[in-house]
Amino acid sequence: MHTRSGPMMLALILSMVAALAGCGGGDPVPTSSETPEDAPIPVEVALARLGSISAVYTASATLEADAEAQVVPRIGGQIVELLVEEGDRVRTGDVLARIDGDRLRLELARAEAELSRLRQDLNRQREMHERDMIATEVFERLRFEVEAQEAQVELARLELSYADISAPIDGVVSERMVRVGNRVNSSEPAFVVTALEPLIATLNVPERELSRLQTDQTATVSVDALPGEAFSGRIERISPVVDASSGTFRVTVELNEHGQRLRPGMFGRFQIVYDRRDDVVLVPVAAVTSEDARESVFVIDNGEAQRRAVTVGYRNNGDFEILSGLEAGEQVVVTGQASLATGTQVQVLDKAGQAMPEDRELVAGDVQGDGA
Repeated sequence: MHTRSGPMMLALILSMVAALAGCGGGDPVPTSSETPEDAPIPVEVALARLGSISAVYTASATLEADAEAQVVPRIGGQIVELLVEEGDRVRTGDVLARIDGDRLRLELARAEAELSRLRQDLNRQREMHERDMIATEVFERLRFEVEAQEAQVELARLELSYADISAPIDGVVSERMVRVGNRVNSSEPAFVVTALEPLIATLNVPERELSRLQTDQTATVSVDALPGEAFSGRIERISPVVDASSGTFRVTVELNEHGQRLRPGMFGRFQIVYDRRDDVVLVPVAAVTSEDARESVFVIDNGEAQRRAVTVGYRNNGDFEILSGLEAGEQVVVTGQASLATGTQVQVLDKAGQAMPEDRELVAGDVQGDGA
């Protein structure tokens, strides 16, 4: 029984070995040293170019009226007529409302009648004085009474004029507090008149800007209520004192020529140009990277990226001014810097994201951020 099972076991082992040998065919496994060549990194570039750049201080503030007047009646009485409503434009001297002036007119009439009587007496006594029929002292006393009554008449006329509540400044009626039939007095305002031109804005500017901002510098303002529009103003005055608690000083901007489209209370964003430089090297802001407070760009040289330290100046309208380290016409990477190091092979892409032929000359308009 043991003699018969031995040959059978040997035949089974031999068949398994043959099957394993048949499965061992095919290509050998590549070694770890056989790696493919590194592919170029796709990047987008821009041309450093010559241009102009302005230094701009930006701030925000609420627009205010430079002149606003609370119109308080000069006499008390009952309102009998309203001539304006809120939103009406008025000029200095325009009548806004009238107070009942019947009593004042009667007082004026009485004063004028008394003056007329005194003048007649004076004329009669003048003839008598010229004939030495009355003493000079009596004549002079009557003349003084006439002059005093003339003053009373003028005072009565002035009091009657106060029955007209008038606008003290040019502007718009921004608030009306009275109605016909209301009684008013000389201690509470009846109207508020607000001047729409000029408007002003007070900017709280950090003290480091003190030497840069000057009176009469141009300021441009935009407001949320009028998107896409910009209005021009100028710096009217600058406070000579720096607030010690905030480290800021006040700059007042005046806005005159806005066609009365701006209104007090609007929120404005201001840009003040305090310097301008022409024929300087400019690159897109995206081209400049900062590390340890040092700025640099990647310049393309013969298909390779080279890190170049640069010194930047003003920043405005999406551009950096390059003071040193770069010449106009050189290619700088604007997209893809995170994958680059000095010596990295790159593939330049055009605006459409397609690879540019290596023998094609790069011109403005082929690349991103060309400033066109």
